[in-house]
Amino acid sequence: MNWTTRLQKITATLLTASLISVVGWGASASPAQALAAPAPTPQQGCSTGDHGLLKDLQKAHQGAEAQPLAFSDVEFLSADTGRAAGNGFLIGTSDGGCHFQKIYEGQWNFRQMDFPDNVHGWALAAVNDGPANYLIRTADGGSTWTRLSNKAVTFESVEFLDSRKGFGYNRASTYYTNDGGESWSLIKTPANTRGAYFTSRNSGWAVVIVPGSGYQVMRTADGGANWKQMLKVPYASPNYGRLYANGSQVYAVLYGDYGMSQTSYSLYGSSNAGVSWTRVIAQETAGGGPAPGSGVATVKKGPASGTPGNMVLIGKTTAFLAGYQPAAEEVGVGLTKNNGRTWSNQKAVPGFEGVISFTDHNRGWLAGRDLNSSTLYVTKDAGATWTARFSFEHTGQ
Repeated sequence: MNWTTRLQKITATLLTASLISVVGWGASASPAQALAAPAPTPQQGCSTGDHGLLKDLQKAHQGAEAQPLAFSDVEFLSADTGRAAGNGFLIGTSDGGCHFQKIYEGQWNFRQMDFPDNVHGWALAAVNDGPANYLIRTADGGSTWTRLSNKAVTFESVEFLDSRKGFGYNRASTYYTNDGGESWSLIKTPANTRGAYFTSRNSGWAVVIVPGSGYQVMRTADGGANWKQMLKVPYASPNYGRLYANGSQVYAVLYGDYGMSQTSYSLYGSSNAGVSWTRVIAQETAGGGPAPGSGVATVKKGPASGTPGNMVLIGKTTAFLAGYQPAAEEVGVGLTKNNGRTWSNQKAVPGFEGVISFTDHNRGWLAGRDLNSSTLYVTKDAGATWTARFSFEHTGQ
Protein backbone atom coordinates (compact mmCIF):
# COMPACT_ATOMS: atom_id res chain seq x y z
CA MET A 1 0.00 0.00 0.00
CA ASN A 2 1.37 3.41 -0.97
CA TRP A 3 2.06 5.28 2.29
CA THR A 4 1.54 8.70 0.75
CA THR A 5 -1.97 7.46 0.19
CA ARG A 6 -1.99 5.80 3.64
CA LEU A 7 -1.14 9.10 5.33
CA GLN A 8 -4.07 10.70 3.52
CA LYS A 9 -6.26 7.87 4.77
CA ILE A 10 -5.11 8.27 8.36
CA THR A 11 -5.74 12.01 8.19
CA ALA A 12 -9.24 11.32 6.92
CA THR A 13 -9.69 8.71 9.64
CA LEU A 14 -8.89 11.21 12.37
CA LEU A 15 -11.67 13.41 11.03
CA THR A 16 -14.18 10.57 10.71
CA ALA A 17 -13.08 7.98 13.26
CA SER A 18 -16.42 7.82 15.00
CA LEU A 19 -18.07 6.24 11.96
CA ILE A 20 -17.22 2.83 13.35
CA SER A 21 -18.62 2.74 16.85
CA VAL A 22 -19.81 -0.07 18.99
CA VAL A 23 -23.31 1.29 19.18
CA GLY A 24 -23.62 3.52 16.14
CA TRP A 25 -22.16 1.91 13.02
CA GLY A 26 -24.21 -0.40 10.91
CA ALA A 27 -26.93 -0.60 8.32
CA SER A 28 -29.36 1.23 10.58
CA ALA A 29 -27.16 4.31 11.08
CA SER A 30 -26.70 6.95 8.43
CA PRO A 31 -23.21 8.37 7.81
CA ALA A 32 -24.23 11.63 9.46
CA GLN A 33 -25.59 9.83 12.52
CA ALA A 34 -22.50 7.63 12.76
CA LEU A 35 -20.14 10.57 12.41
CA ALA A 36 -21.95 12.32 15.25
CA ALA A 37 -21.56 9.38 17.61
CA PRO A 38 -18.61 9.51 20.04
CA ALA A 39 -15.82 7.03 19.42
CA PRO A 40 -15.59 4.27 22.01
CA THR A 41 -12.74 4.27 24.51
CA PRO A 42 -10.24 1.49 23.66
CA GLN A 43 -10.18 -1.24 26.26
CA GLN A 44 -6.90 -2.47 27.65
CA GLY A 45 -6.02 -6.16 27.67
CA CYS A 46 -8.88 -7.38 25.50
CA SER A 47 -8.33 -10.93 24.23
CA THR A 48 -10.99 -11.30 21.56
CA GLY A 49 -13.04 -9.17 19.21
CA ASP A 50 -15.88 -11.65 18.89
CA HIS A 51 -18.42 -10.86 21.66
CA GLY A 52 -21.08 -13.02 19.98
CA LEU A 53 -20.59 -11.72 16.44
CA LEU A 54 -18.92 -14.91 15.20
CA LYS A 55 -21.87 -17.06 16.21
CA ASP A 56 -24.30 -14.64 14.59
CA LEU A 57 -22.44 -14.59 11.29
CA GLN A 58 -22.04 -18.35 11.13
CA LYS A 59 -25.77 -19.00 11.49
CA ALA A 60 -26.25 -18.33 7.78
CA HIS A 61 -23.26 -20.47 6.83
CA GLN A 62 -24.12 -23.86 8.25
CA GLY A 63 -24.89 -27.12 6.56
CA ALA A 64 -23.28 -29.35 3.96
CA GLU A 65 -23.73 -26.89 1.08
CA ALA A 66 -22.57 -23.78 2.92
CA GLN A 67 -19.11 -22.36 2.36
CA PRO A 68 -17.17 -21.78 5.60
CA LEU A 69 -16.58 -18.13 6.41
CA ALA A 70 -13.06 -16.95 5.63
CA PHE A 71 -11.23 -13.64 5.51
CA SER A 72 -9.95 -12.44 2.14
CA ASP A 73 -8.74 -8.92 2.97
CA VAL A 74 -7.98 -6.64 5.89
CA GLU A 75 -7.38 -2.88 5.88
CA PHE A 76 -6.72 -0.58 8.84
CA LEU A 77 -6.70 3.21 8.62
CA SER A 78 -5.20 3.63 12.09
CA ALA A 79 -4.17 1.44 15.00
CA ASP A 80 -7.78 1.42 16.20
CA THR A 81 -9.94 1.67 13.11
CA GLY A 82 -10.17 -0.96 10.41
CA ARG A 83 -12.16 -3.54 8.48
CA ALA A 84 -11.89 -7.16 7.44
CA ALA A 85 -13.90 -8.78 4.67
CA GLY A 86 -14.61 -12.20 3.23
CA ASN A 87 -17.26 -14.31 1.57
CA GLY A 88 -20.51 -12.47 2.17
CA PHE A 89 -19.48 -10.29 5.11
CA LEU A 90 -17.61 -7.18 6.19
CA ILE A 91 -16.80 -6.46 9.83
CA GLY A 92 -15.14 -3.45 11.48
CA THR A 93 -13.63 -2.19 14.69
CA SER A 94 -12.84 1.22 16.16
CA ASP A 95 -11.06 0.07 19.32
CA GLY A 96 -8.13 -1.89 17.96
CA GLY A 97 -10.04 -5.15 17.67
CA CYS A 98 -11.41 -5.37 21.20
CA HIS A 99 -14.85 -5.29 19.59
CA PHE A 100 -15.85 -6.03 16.00
CA GLN A 101 -19.22 -5.10 14.54
CA LYS A 102 -21.02 -6.48 11.52
CA ILE A 103 -21.05 -3.82 8.82
CA TYR A 104 -22.35 -5.83 5.87
CA GLU A 105 -23.81 -9.29 5.25
CA GLY A 106 -25.14 -10.30 1.86
CA GLN A 107 -24.36 -11.56 -1.63
CA TRP A 108 -20.94 -9.98 -2.14
CA ASN A 109 -17.91 -12.22 -1.87
CA PHE A 110 -15.11 -9.69 -1.26
CA ARG A 111 -11.80 -10.38 -3.00
CA GLN A 112 -10.06 -7.02 -2.34
CA MET A 113 -11.13 -3.69 -0.86
CA ASP A 114 -9.76 -0.16 -0.54
CA PHE A 115 -10.99 2.70 1.66
CA PRO A 116 -9.29 6.08 1.12
CA ASP A 117 -11.22 7.38 4.13
CA ASN A 118 -13.65 6.02 6.67
CA VAL A 119 -16.75 6.60 4.53
CA HIS A 120 -15.87 5.93 0.89
CA GLY A 121 -14.76 2.51 -0.24
CA TRP A 122 -14.40 0.28 -3.29
CA ALA A 123 -14.09 -3.46 -3.62
CA LEU A 124 -13.60 -6.20 -6.16
CA ALA A 125 -16.22 -8.81 -5.37
CA ALA A 126 -18.06 -11.76 -6.84
CA VAL A 127 -21.75 -12.51 -6.52
CA ASN A 128 -21.88 -15.38 -4.05
CA ASP A 129 -19.57 -18.09 -5.44
CA GLY A 130 -19.51 -16.76 -9.00
CA PRO A 131 -16.21 -16.57 -10.90
CA ALA A 132 -16.58 -12.99 -12.21
CA ASN A 133 -15.34 -9.96 -10.29
CA TYR A 134 -17.35 -6.73 -10.22
CA LEU A 135 -16.35 -3.28 -9.01
CA ILE A 136 -18.61 -2.14 -6.19
CA ARG A 137 -18.68 1.10 -4.20
CA THR A 138 -19.92 2.29 -0.82
CA ALA A 139 -20.52 5.80 0.52
CA ASP A 140 -21.61 4.81 4.04
CA GLY A 141 -18.58 3.00 5.40
CA GLY A 142 -19.50 -0.35 3.90
CA SER A 143 -23.07 -0.94 5.05
CA THR A 144 -24.47 -0.76 1.50
CA TRP A 145 -22.76 -1.38 -1.82
CA THR A 146 -23.54 -0.38 -5.41
CA ARG A 147 -22.28 -2.23 -8.46
CA LEU A 148 -20.77 0.34 -10.82
CA SER A 149 -21.35 -1.74 -13.96
CA ASN A 150 -23.20 -4.89 -14.93
CA LYS A 151 -20.04 -6.01 -16.72
CA ALA A 152 -17.30 -7.89 -14.90
CA VAL A 153 -13.93 -6.16 -14.60
CA THR A 154 -10.45 -7.45 -15.37
CA PHE A 155 -8.93 -5.59 -12.44
CA GLU A 156 -6.84 -7.64 -10.04
CA SER A 157 -6.65 -4.76 -7.55
CA VAL A 158 -7.90 -1.20 -7.07
CA GLU A 159 -6.51 1.67 -5.03
CA PHE A 160 -8.04 5.10 -4.50
CA LEU A 161 -6.27 8.31 -3.56
CA ASP A 162 -9.48 9.99 -2.39
CA SER A 163 -13.24 9.79 -2.96
CA ARG A 164 -12.87 10.33 -6.72
CA LYS A 165 -9.37 9.54 -7.99
CA GLY A 166 -8.12 5.98 -8.18
CA PHE A 167 -6.38 3.25 -10.16
CA GLY A 168 -7.36 -0.19 -11.39
CA TYR A 169 -4.66 -2.74 -12.15
CA ASN A 170 -4.20 -6.04 -13.90
CA ARG A 171 -0.85 -7.49 -14.86
CA ALA A 172 -0.75 -5.93 -18.32
CA SER A 173 -2.73 -2.70 -17.93
CA THR A 174 -3.35 0.26 -15.63
CA TYR A 175 -6.53 2.35 -15.61
CA TYR A 176 -7.37 5.67 -13.97
CA THR A 177 -10.63 7.23 -12.79
CA ASN A 178 -11.39 10.74 -11.53
CA ASP A 179 -15.12 10.23 -10.99
CA GLY A 180 -15.18 7.55 -8.33
CA GLY A 181 -15.07 4.62 -10.72
CA GLU A 182 -17.92 5.63 -13.01
CA SER A 183 -15.51 5.78 -15.97
CA TRP A 184 -11.93 4.68 -16.58
CA SER A 185 -9.12 5.68 -18.94
CA LEU A 186 -6.16 3.51 -19.92
CA ILE A 187 -2.74 4.78 -18.84
CA LYS A 188 -0.03 4.10 -21.39
CA THR A 189 2.55 1.67 -20.03
CA PRO A 190 5.54 0.12 -21.82
CA ALA A 191 5.12 -2.92 -24.08
CA ASN A 192 5.25 -6.22 -22.18
CA THR A 193 4.35 -4.60 -18.87
CA ARG A 194 3.60 -7.27 -16.28
CA GLY A 195 2.84 -5.19 -13.22
CA ALA A 196 2.51 -1.47 -12.46
CA TYR A 197 1.91 0.93 -9.61
CA PHE A 198 1.09 4.66 -9.54
CA THR A 199 1.38 7.00 -6.58
CA SER A 200 -0.32 9.83 -8.52
CA ARG A 201 -1.71 10.34 -12.01
CA ASN A 202 1.74 11.41 -13.22
CA SER A 203 4.12 9.32 -11.14
CA GLY A 204 4.25 5.60 -11.73
CA TRP A 205 6.32 2.45 -12.02
CA ALA A 206 6.14 -0.61 -14.30
CA VAL A 207 7.73 -4.06 -14.42
CA VAL A 208 8.56 -4.97 -18.01
CA ILE A 209 9.58 -8.44 -19.16
CA VAL A 210 12.14 -8.95 -21.92
CA PRO A 211 11.65 -12.57 -23.09
CA GLY A 212 14.82 -14.60 -22.74
CA SER A 213 16.62 -11.69 -21.09
CA GLY A 214 14.97 -10.63 -17.85
CA TYR A 215 13.16 -7.80 -16.11
CA GLN A 216 13.25 -4.04 -16.39
CA VAL A 217 11.79 -1.68 -13.79
CA MET A 218 10.66 1.53 -15.49
CA ARG A 219 9.52 4.88 -14.13
CA THR A 220 7.32 7.67 -15.52
CA ALA A 221 6.93 11.21 -14.21
CA ASP A 222 4.53 12.44 -16.89
CA GLY A 223 1.59 10.05 -16.67
CA GLY A 224 2.98 7.40 -19.00
CA ALA A 225 4.02 9.60 -21.92
CA ASN A 226 7.67 8.73 -21.30
CA TRP A 227 9.32 5.91 -19.37
CA LYS A 228 12.90 5.58 -18.06
CA GLN A 229 14.65 2.33 -17.12
CA MET A 230 15.65 2.35 -13.43
CA LEU A 231 16.64 -1.29 -12.89
CA LYS A 232 17.64 -4.22 -15.11
CA VAL A 233 17.54 -7.76 -13.71
CA PRO A 234 18.74 -10.74 -15.77
CA TYR A 235 16.56 -13.84 -15.82
CA ALA A 236 15.96 -16.45 -18.48
CA SER A 237 12.21 -16.81 -18.07
CA PRO A 238 10.67 -13.59 -16.66
CA ASN A 239 7.08 -13.92 -15.55
CA TYR A 240 5.63 -10.90 -13.73
CA GLY A 241 6.26 -8.56 -10.84
CA ARG A 242 4.61 -6.39 -8.22
CA LEU A 243 5.61 -2.85 -7.32
CA TYR A 244 5.19 -0.73 -4.19
CA ALA A 245 6.20 2.90 -3.76
CA ASN A 246 5.99 5.62 -1.14
CA GLY A 247 7.92 8.75 -1.96
CA SER A 248 11.55 7.78 -2.48
CA GLN A 249 11.04 4.27 -1.04
CA VAL A 250 10.36 1.72 -3.83
CA TYR A 251 10.22 -2.09 -3.90
CA ALA A 252 9.93 -4.57 -6.76
CA VAL A 253 8.93 -8.21 -6.23
CA LEU A 254 10.16 -10.15 -9.28
CA TYR A 255 8.82 -13.67 -9.66
CA GLY A 256 10.81 -16.68 -10.77
CA ASP A 257 9.37 -20.10 -11.53
CA TYR A 258 7.06 -22.40 -9.55
CA GLY A 259 7.13 -26.06 -8.74
CA MET A 260 6.35 -28.52 -5.94
CA SER A 261 4.35 -25.77 -4.17
CA GLN A 262 7.50 -23.66 -4.10
CA THR A 263 8.13 -20.17 -5.49
CA SER A 264 11.40 -18.52 -6.43
CA TYR A 265 11.56 -14.72 -6.35
CA SER A 266 13.73 -11.69 -5.69
CA LEU A 267 12.87 -8.52 -3.79
CA TYR A 268 14.70 -5.38 -4.86
CA GLY A 269 14.47 -2.17 -2.83
CA SER A 270 15.48 1.45 -3.38
CA SER A 271 15.61 4.29 -0.88
CA ASN A 272 16.29 7.00 -3.47
CA ALA A 273 13.47 6.64 -6.00
CA GLY A 274 15.25 4.04 -8.10
CA VAL A 275 18.66 5.66 -8.46
CA SER A 276 20.27 2.68 -6.70
CA TRP A 277 18.91 -0.69 -5.62
CA THR A 278 19.54 -3.37 -3.00
CA ARG A 279 18.81 -7.03 -3.66
CA VAL A 280 17.04 -7.69 -0.38
CA ILE A 281 15.67 -11.23 -0.85
CA ALA A 282 16.86 -13.85 -3.33
CA GLN A 283 14.83 -16.97 -2.65
CA GLU A 284 15.86 -19.98 -4.70
CA THR A 285 13.88 -23.20 -4.37
CA ALA A 286 14.22 -26.77 -5.62
CA GLY A 287 10.87 -26.52 -7.36
CA GLY A 288 11.15 -22.96 -8.66
CA GLY A 289 14.83 -22.83 -9.49
CA PRO A 290 17.06 -19.75 -9.24
CA ALA A 291 15.78 -16.35 -8.16
CA PRO A 292 15.81 -13.54 -10.75
CA GLY A 293 18.94 -11.41 -10.79
CA SER A 294 22.49 -11.84 -9.60
CA GLY A 295 24.73 -10.65 -6.82
CA VAL A 296 24.60 -10.87 -3.06
CA ALA A 297 21.22 -10.49 -1.33
CA THR A 298 20.53 -9.38 2.23
CA VAL A 299 18.82 -12.74 2.93
CA LYS A 300 18.29 -15.94 0.96
CA LYS A 301 14.76 -16.66 2.16
CA GLY A 302 11.62 -14.57 2.49
CA PRO A 303 8.87 -14.80 5.14
CA ALA A 304 7.73 -18.38 5.73
CA SER A 305 10.18 -19.36 2.95
CA GLY A 306 7.11 -19.24 0.74
CA THR A 307 5.24 -17.30 -1.91
CA PRO A 308 5.37 -13.52 -1.47
CA GLY A 309 2.09 -11.87 -0.53
CA ASN A 310 1.25 -8.19 -0.30
CA MET A 311 3.66 -5.52 0.90
CA VAL A 312 3.19 -2.41 3.07
CA LEU A 313 5.59 0.55 3.13
CA ILE A 314 5.79 2.78 6.20
CA GLY A 315 7.46 6.19 6.10
CA LYS A 316 10.89 6.47 4.48
CA THR A 317 12.61 3.35 5.80
CA THR A 318 10.24 0.56 6.84
CA ALA A 319 8.69 -2.16 4.69
CA PHE A 320 6.70 -5.30 5.54
CA LEU A 321 6.20 -8.30 3.23
CA ALA A 322 3.75 -11.15 3.78
CA GLY A 323 4.69 -14.68 2.77
CA TYR A 324 2.91 -18.02 2.85
CA GLN A 325 3.81 -21.64 2.23
CA PRO A 326 0.80 -23.95 1.67
CA ALA A 327 2.83 -27.16 2.00
CA ALA A 328 4.07 -26.20 5.46
CA GLU A 329 0.81 -24.38 6.31
CA GLU A 330 2.66 -21.27 7.45
CA VAL A 331 1.98 -17.56 7.01
CA GLY A 332 4.55 -15.03 8.09
CA VAL A 333 5.84 -11.51 7.72
CA GLY A 334 9.31 -10.18 7.00
CA LEU A 335 10.49 -6.62 7.47
CA THR A 336 13.21 -4.05 7.22
CA LYS A 337 13.42 -0.78 9.10
CA ASN A 338 16.50 0.50 7.27
CA ASN A 339 15.66 0.27 3.56
CA GLY A 340 16.73 -3.35 3.18
CA ARG A 341 20.21 -3.16 4.68
CA THR A 342 18.98 -5.74 7.19
CA TRP A 343 15.94 -8.00 6.93
CA SER A 344 14.11 -10.10 9.55
CA ASN A 345 11.69 -12.94 8.88
CA GLN A 346 9.39 -13.19 11.90
CA LYS A 347 7.86 -16.32 13.37
CA ALA A 348 5.04 -17.67 11.21
CA VAL A 349 1.44 -18.48 12.22
CA PRO A 350 -0.67 -21.38 10.89
CA GLY A 351 -2.17 -20.93 7.44
CA PHE A 352 -1.72 -21.47 3.73
CA GLU A 353 -2.30 -17.86 2.64
CA GLY A 354 -2.63 -14.42 4.20
CA VAL A 355 -2.75 -10.66 3.74
CA ILE A 356 -1.31 -7.90 5.97
CA SER A 357 -2.14 -4.31 6.92
CA PHE A 358 0.28 -2.19 8.98
CA THR A 359 -0.41 1.31 10.27
CA ASP A 360 2.99 2.19 11.73
CA HIS A 361 6.45 0.70 12.25
CA ASN A 362 5.20 -1.88 14.77
CA ARG A 363 1.41 -2.27 14.77
CA GLY A 364 -0.34 -4.34 12.15
CA TRP A 365 -2.87 -7.01 11.25
CA LEU A 366 -2.73 -10.33 9.41
CA ALA A 367 -5.75 -12.15 7.97
CA GLY A 368 -4.82 -15.79 7.44
CA ARG A 369 -6.58 -19.02 6.72
CA ASP A 370 -5.85 -22.72 6.83
CA LEU A 371 -7.94 -25.83 6.24
CA ASN A 372 -9.73 -25.57 9.57
CA SER A 373 -10.04 -21.87 10.33
CA SER A 374 -9.64 -18.28 9.23
CA THR A 375 -8.18 -15.88 11.76
CA LEU A 376 -7.42 -12.20 12.25
CA TYR A 377 -4.19 -11.61 14.14
CA VAL A 378 -2.82 -8.37 15.59
CA THR A 379 0.78 -7.46 16.40
CA LYS A 380 2.30 -4.59 18.36
CA ASP A 381 5.94 -5.61 17.83
CA ALA A 382 6.30 -5.71 14.03
CA GLY A 383 5.20 -9.33 13.75
CA ALA A 384 7.55 -10.82 16.35
CA THR A 385 4.41 -12.02 18.15
CA TRP A 386 0.79 -12.27 16.99
CA THR A 387 -2.43 -12.38 19.00
CA ALA A 388 -5.63 -13.85 17.56
CA ARG A 389 -8.48 -11.35 17.75
CA PHE A 390 -11.21 -13.06 15.74
CA SER A 391 -11.40 -16.57 14.29
CA PHE A 392 -13.86 -18.58 12.21
CA GLU A 393 -13.53 -22.30 12.91
CA HIS A 394 -14.36 -24.51 9.94
CA THR A 395 -14.34 -27.89 11.68
CA GLY A 396 -17.79 -29.38 12.08
CA GLN A 397 -19.59 -27.16 9.61
